[in-house]
Amino acid sequence: MEELKANILEAVNLFLEKSGKFVTEDDLKIVLDLPQFFEFYKVINAKALSERIGMNQSLLAQYIKGVKKPSSIQTNRILKGVQQVGRELAGVQFP
Repeated sequence: MEELKANILEAVNLFLEKSGKFVTEDDLKIVLDLPQFFEFYKVINAKALSERIGMNQSLLAQYIKGVKKPSSIQTNRILKGVQQVGRELAGVQFP
């Protein structure tokens, strides 16, 4: 994601160079939908996530493939599950 942001900044600033304008990372807001998120973060196992959040695996797969669009409640449910995994991974330490 950091590399993506850097590449976007470079491209936008090259485009704006002649106008004398400049953008910073704070000016960027990158938003991913569910299919884009799971394509980018392939390391996240959708089956395991569906079990963790108590969602039908085939329904989550349909959301990920873009076949169905999740409601805001379902989106938040998925997001909370992903964030919980992230917090747990951030706390992992190896001897």
